[in-house]
Amino acid sequence: MRRSIVLLALCAVPALAVVGERSASACGGCFGPPPSPTESEDTVTAHRMVLSVSPQQTTLYDEIQYSGSPSSFAWVLPIAGQVTIGISADAVFDTLDSSSTTTVSPPPVTCPSPPPGCAVPSANGGASFGASGSSSGGSVNVSNQQTVGPYQTVQLQSTDASALDDWLTTNGYDITSDIEPVIAAYVSQGFNFLAMKLVPGAGVQSMRPVRVTFSGASPTLPLRMVAAGTGAQVGITLWIVADGRWEPANFPWFHIDDSQIVWDWSASDSNYTTLRQQQEAATGFTSWEVESSLDLDVGSVQEQIENLAQYGGGFSSSGGGSGSGGTQSVGADGYEPIPASGSDPGETADQVMQDDLTALFSGLSSSTFRLTRLRTDLAHSALSSDLQLQAATDQSALSNLRTAAQSVNGPNCPVYDGCTVVGTAPYTPSGDAHGSSFGCSTTASTGFDWTETAQLAGLTGLLGLVAFRARRRRG
Repeated sequence: MRRSIVLLALCAVPALAVVGERSASACGGCFGPPPSPTESEDTVTAHRMVLSVSPQQTTLYDEIQYSGSPSSFAWVLPIAGQVTIGISADAVFDTLDSSSTTTVSPPPVTCPSPPPGCAVPSANGGASFGASGSSSGGSVNVSNQQTVGPYQTVQLQSTDASALDDWLTTNGYDITSDIEPVIAAYVSQGFNFLAMKLVPGAGVQSMRPVRVTFSGASPTLPLRMVAAGTGAQVGITLWIVADGRWEPANFPWFHIDDSQIVWDWSASDSNYTTLRQQQEAATGFTSWEVESSLDLDVGSVQEQIENLAQYGGGFSSSGGGSGSGGTQSVGADGYEPIPASGSDPGETADQVMQDDLTALFSGLSSSTFRLTRLRTDLAHSALSSDLQLQAATDQSALSNLRTAAQSVNGPNCPVYDGCTVVGTAPYTPSGDAHGSSFGCSTTASTGFDWTETAQLAGLTGLLGLVAFRARRRRG
């Protein structure tokens, strides 16, 4: 089986351009040969991405799976100017995920006390209930060529789309007819291109996350070429590491308020996921959820990443350059050393990790940062537009720890006849325990207000950034 790979890039374009022209962003895709009769081709169904934004630089990581022939792995990414490429690890994604995962708790429940004058409740009087839950050819110029970890990379310049197609095809990149116009559009808009393959002899198991860094800020998440490797719908989780809160500028977005969340005691779960699906469906799956925006300590998060990489996934110092490194074998979350090659002394796994952490937190103004988590399930048709991000007008924090405001099928509370408990009934906030039974609470309202977002403006310069994540397929 072979899994398509789609890589994402970010670019900012001149601030005075109209929305359609500002969508001239870059996105890369997998361009290997078609599957053989004995292979099947899957689509990309989800991405996890991390975007680090500061005035000095912007870096994007994209996590995605690939399985298939190592010689067939090849991708192309439109970029702006020159980029810096580095190696990352799953520990970054997993740490940010665990720090920001939305957790829904039930509302507090206090069963009624017996009527005045009764000495002691005979059962469960005043008890509180609670639980946690979660829901080279022609006019093509090779401007830079280098080996980064297990990858051979080239940065290309061309003003001739046909010449670029010829170069890519000659060098093993299978450019399909539906992608040719997209590449031609990027060429006409002055973009360069980054192409990557595995080094000869490297297997799929050697593939590691890659980060790509550009100078400057002003992020746009281009989605147009993502369509090359997706089905009817694709899920995307995006973490933004920055000094403040960010939000979509040209896509509808929403935030689920605690007042909408209903806890079902019988299922020990909430309707949070259902609310998200309803609000996405209301816009034809073109909207993003701003899940949370948290103030976190740089040192604490960095320590968590280091611990997970070294002790959770492990990393190895073998094959790297000089210096000390970890002694464990590389696991799913860990960093790998970069072997020495020619005049390049290589790096130990520890050095690779420190480089990655420096890129992740570069340019932040203090020892704390804001981690904003966005989530979407985009319809294929929505991938015709690029996501433009802007600093949020409301910079308040949004917690990932949610408490349902309503509940159904509540826990049983005592029913009193005078001072005597005569039975039990499900709890409701409005129930009357004195001589009467309890009913169920009402269901949640599905209404919501869409937040209107302004167009991204006032941002200058042109920058691109891309990330690719290809993780080893686990047994």
